[in-house]
Amino acid sequence: MGMNYSLPESFTSYRDTVRIELRRVIDDCPPSLRDVLGYHMGWQDESGRACDGESGKFVRSSLCLLSCEAVGGDISQVMPAAAAVELIHNFSLIHDDIQDASCERHHRPTVWRLWGQPQAINAGDAMLTLAYLALLKLREKGVPDEKTAISTQMLTLACLELCEGQYLDLEYENRFDVTVEDYLDMAAKKTAALLGVSASLGAYLGNECSGLVDCLRIYGKELGIAYQIRDDIIGIWGVKESAGKSAGDISRRKKALPVVYGLQNSRGAEKERLEELYAQESIEGGDITEVRRLLEELGARDYAENLGEQYYCRALAQLAAGGLDASRQAPLREAACFLVKRNF
Repeated sequence: MGMNYSLPESFTSYRDTVRIELRRVIDDCPPSLRDVLGYHMGWQDESGRACDGESGKFVRSSLCLLSCEAVGGDISQVMPAAAAVELIHNFSLIHDDIQDASCERHHRPTVWRLWGQPQAINAGDAMLTLAYLALLKLREKGVPDEKTAISTQMLTLACLELCEGQYLDLEYENRFDVTVEDYLDMAAKKTAALLGVSASLGAYLGNECSGLVDCLRIYGKELGIAYQIRDDIIGIWGVKESAGKSAGDISRRKKALPVVYGLQNSRGAEKERLEELYAQESIEGGDITEVRRLLEELGARDYAENLGEQYYCRALAQLAAGGLDASRQAPLREAACFLVKRNF
């Protein structure tokens, strides 16, 4: 998996359209908040001047549009939903950075570092609110009110799951008895719920066949768990430059999958040492190297890579189960391959 997987064409082709939609939504925001949100999205600097910063991979909006296209829908009609899932994701990132005390995102100071925690909470709340205003624009695209209401319910339930997953993620930081099962439950909520709804919203708005909508939701969820596992591997062993975030998962004592597996499957002196390292306020310097070494020796990296591969295969199996023909499956397969094998 050492190859450098670049963003698939299916992602890059939608990015500009989604960015235009997101700018339209964020530009309707009150000016005081608009600058903060524009900064977080990467199109303004901290003084409010236009710049061309990095604004993420647009994974969720791309999945929404790819799913819509795969079921034969019209992507211009679902653009508000694509913007909405991206805004929900970014609301969670702004709050996540506060909760994790992360100082950098995409090589720039995080929102709370520049504006302080109280205003960053405000900005995250605004981002969440804008997601719902974006979703209501489905009406302007000719989507019937009932479908807009059901779409809102789908997104809201996923958002609630995301909050629960984030709660569990924070709760696990101070526990040594977290099992792989606990971890998978957390990942299914924290990451996979939003990827699942991104795919199912695109399918639902593009084609009402409930069987297809369900298959694409499960595709998104299985893929979301594989994506989170990949993130964990990058967070521990990844190259600092390519990830745009340091290997802070160890220093912040995050219960990433390899760590959970390591704590669960170590014995004797190894277990004691790993617990001792994770009992510290934060893990620094040589201790980080030691954690990596211990986890590798325990087979935690191999385990995580194999489990990620299993979820990836399960995601692809859903595309076939939905009865999509090969040409309609192709962009979703390409997207899945990138998300699970990327190194950034």
